[in-house]
Amino acid sequence: MKPQGWNEGLDEVCAHFQVDLSCLIDAELDEAAAGRAMVHMEACACCRSFFDDTRTHVALHRDIADPERLFARFAMLKLTGAEALGAVEGIDLVHRLATVFYQLGKAYVLAGIDPGYRERVFETTVPVEATQSRGRGFVDGVLLEGKARAGGLDWQRARAMLNGRLDKIESPLEKGRRLLEEAIAVDPSHEEALLYMAFLHGHEGRRVTAAEEYRQVFNTAISDANRGHAAIQLGRLYSAEKNYKKAIACWRWVTISRLSEQDDRFFVARFNLGMVYALMRNPKRSLHYFRELIDRHPARIGEVADLFGRSPKLREAIDGQPGFPEALVKTCPELFMAPITQVGDDTGPEGD
Repeated sequence: MKPQGWNEGLDEVCAHFQVDLSCLIDAELDEAAAGRAMVHMEACACCRSFFDDTRTHVALHRDIADPERLFARFAMLKLTGAEALGAVEGIDLVHRLATVFYQLGKAYVLAGIDPGYRERVFETTVPVEATQSRGRGFVDGVLLEGKARAGGLDWQRARAMLNGRLDKIESPLEKGRRLLEEAIAVDPSHEEALLYMAFLHGHEGRRVTAAEEYRQVFNTAISDANRGHAAIQLGRLYSAEKNYKKAIACWRWVTISRLSEQDDRFFVARFNLGMVYALMRNPKRSLHYFRELIDRHPARIGEVADLFGRSPKLREAIDGQPGFPEALVKTCPELFMAPITQVGDDTGPEGD
């Protein structure tokens, strides 16, 4: 929100465009509005100065919120003057472009795999058309500023990808693949794009490739949440191959690191542990994890009940071991009283 009186002394047209320029910095303008704002700025020194000052303040706020960005800026101090400014700005622009490609790629992948847009990396999907339009506006802004090679990228190619090339690809999955490939080509360290590329490869049955990619994210990710997601999914791949010991090691990392306590959405790690011990015919350990799951994540009982309902192999394993069903009812009675809540993230080891 702008302070009262912020537009004093401005022409009405400048006041209008300075609102648009603020939105342009956040990639919140559509293509047409972004173009008009940039053309006005070229002719208006006041608005151009406003744009530069606002962008500097936004960058500083982002740095304070993200220590890794701040460290990257400090690393640039060995450069001088315009070199440092250009390099730092290039890092920011590159990451933002990669994120646009990633968000669109994720949306198309989920549209192809799951029309219900089930959430698989603990994020909601973006509206495709609006995001694509904002992405074009963002790229146009970079080009209109004369930064066609910012960050060492070909921004004309990026615009072509967002503008016409996607329309020629009919398959949502193939669109998603191309966009994720673009995101990784732009920023090879973009953790979320790497996760979704691994997810796509796993869906296609390329499990060895997917496992390598999940391991890469787990070993290199800065975000604990992304490391946790890689561990969950890598465990699923091991479990599908009945390599239960390696699967357990992956999910135990999530619980031992206390990530599941810091982020309640990782409750599924304990469900997976209870499930895999049931498949290994170890009801004592299985019951331990199911009870711990309820105690530590009471708000997720409905989702746990849904996971039981969608896991026929788990139910078969429980029913096939004498005394196990009765022990489960006695140990975890809450599961049989809770209303079922559909789970958003299908991360069970033996998903149907």
